[in-house]
Amino acid sequence: MISPPNVITSEEVNCLIYSYFQDCGFNHSAFALRNEGRLQNSPFSQKHIPRGQLVDLLSKALLYIEVEAHWRNDSLTTNCKSNFSLIDHHICSLDAPQETHDSLQDNQMDIGESDSISTHGITSSLANTSRPYATSQPKDVPSRNGPQTNDTKAPNHTSHRISPPRSLPSAPDINTKRKTSPIPSEGPVEKRARRASTDMDIDERSESAASTSQDLSLKIETNRASTRMETRAQGPGDNKTDPRVMLLLPGHQTEVFVCAFNPKMHNLLASGSKDAVVNLWDLPDPPTTPGEYAESPGEPLVLDNVSRAVQGDLTSLHWNREGTLLAIGSYDSILRVCTDSGSVYFSHPQHQKGPIFSTRFSKDGSWLLTASLDGTTCLWDVKEKRLHRQYRCHKDCCLDIEWLSEDTFASAGADMRIFVMRVDEDEPIKTLVGHKDEINQIRVNPAGTRLASCSDDGTAHIWRVDNIDEAADSIPGLSASDHGVSLKGHTHSVSTVGWCVDHPAGTNELLATSSFDCTARLWDSVTGECLHVFKDHRAPLYALTFSPDGKFFATGSGDGWLHLYQTRTYARIWSWFAGFEKPGIFEIDWQEYDGVNRIAMALECRQVAVLDVNKLDSYRTAIAGEKRTASRIEEVVV
Repeated sequence: MISPPNVITSEEVNCLIYSYFQDCGFNHSAFALRNEGRLQNSPFSQKHIPRGQLVDLLSKALLYIEVEAHWRNDSLTTNCKSNFSLIDHHICSLDAPQETHDSLQDNQMDIGESDSISTHGITSSLANTSRPYATSQPKDVPSRNGPQTNDTKAPNHTSHRISPPRSLPSAPDINTKRKTSPIPSEGPVEKRARRASTDMDIDERSESAASTSQDLSLKIETNRASTRMETRAQGPGDNKTDPRVMLLLPGHQTEVFVCAFNPKMHNLLASGSKDAVVNLWDLPDPPTTPGEYAESPGEPLVLDNVSRAVQGDLTSLHWNREGTLLAIGSYDSILRVCTDSGSVYFSHPQHQKGPIFSTRFSKDGSWLLTASLDGTTCLWDVKEKRLHRQYRCHKDCCLDIEWLSEDTFASAGADMRIFVMRVDEDEPIKTLVGHKDEINQIRVNPAGTRLASCSDDGTAHIWRVDNIDEAADSIPGLSASDHGVSLKGHTHSVSTVGWCVDHPAGTNELLATSSFDCTARLWDSVTGECLHVFKDHRAPLYALTFSPDGKFFATGSGDGWLHLYQTRTYARIWSWFAGFEKPGIFEIDWQEYDGVNRIAMALECRQVAVLDVNKLDSYRTAIAGEKRTASRIEEVVV
């Protein structure tokens, strides 16, 4: 049988270059290429191009060039120390090239006094490549959830999760926000991805665009390093923790973008992957006896091929409060609601022109919201299994939604606006304006009085929503867009925002943010003061989650590291590495009930990881310190 010929068309190449321009923030060049090449008329214009795809293909070409040059396997080629380049002709040499990059020590993080961990297991092997992160996805990078990885929103569900895929726009463009995996990945962190990783580039920032361009070159460096250097194995970041504290569930065949614990049936965990498969895991109770660890559960209940579309990346999983229904968001634009036993409760293709990025039940479970890249928000009557109302306020993609009360919600979009809506009114009762770029996520505080938002403009804003008054917007000179606090300090897109419930009397509420600048920040939500910057990651952050009691929080990144921090002391208490191949952590969910304390993670390496937090010595030490501090405070008060 004669194999079909390999065909490369100019349109394919132009589409790859167009996507590369957008990844790098070269928007004017992308616009010119699209119009001069008439890409909007190309049959490839609606194809999903993962973030960093052009660089990924070039990196594979570079590896092929290396194989082609070294196939003889003689002493010269085997011991060749000369670098490879896509442009320069390779000449084998036994002399090492001049090195201009930083030493390995710059790529390490110390944990404790004697334990050291390498952030990626990667050392720069190309003299002129830069180390900053490549935006996830990702949005391909993590989908809401992309990452991207780099497929990479992501991963918004960023939401995210992962991460978030892109198709070439026609007018108007409804797919510029991507959830796919982080960059070095093949899937979406437009995330997000949410989750596939999230695509959150800051346009009109030459510095950020240049940084992104340099980050994309890391793809080549990573592939070369993986062929020549030893890599760090998956496991704890220290030498003391038993690896069995982390239960690994290998039931997915592609990158996992989203995960969510059932709020009532606590042993039930849902996870969703790039190939549109949802797994329901029946987890065993973690043993309380010292030295014993949870056993792997049986085979999961598989909701196979939730989506039949070629691009069916899952972006969102959300349980209702009773734990009986699971809402599933997907890139195939179809809403699906399943029961806790895996059967379909109802589905609907209302969002026909864009992926669903976020799903969210109201607190009493009577309503369900969906946000889509088609620019609309849909409100569903859960009991009646029907569409109640479709809101068309946004002029661009709707990226996230959040309930403020049982009958009021907010939606945020790529049009830089937040609309506050009521379930029985078609028009917004308030419009919040202040961000200068796409808004990735919105979250309301536990009291329901203030709404936090984060954006590609590098800032987070906090808005008062306890005084919503439709009449105020109609008074000339009185702007309803005035926000209470603006949080500035991040140097790249802010992907995630989260409120801390640990709010002692007499103190201000705390807010945490994570960013593609590879840092997380803790803020005083009233004064806007940045209390601490957490700089342990070496790639964009896709996930940030507080423990249910607010005393700790966890961050996950495209660099493969999970870091746990103590909220009040800012101390990093523990770390875990997801592995060198496909390292991204796209989503984190934290569960506490009846003495059980677990963290679930959606991983780019096709696994779901479940951490028994109570088995960590560092966690128990931190808890003991919290109790001693509380006891001393009580004595002083008395």
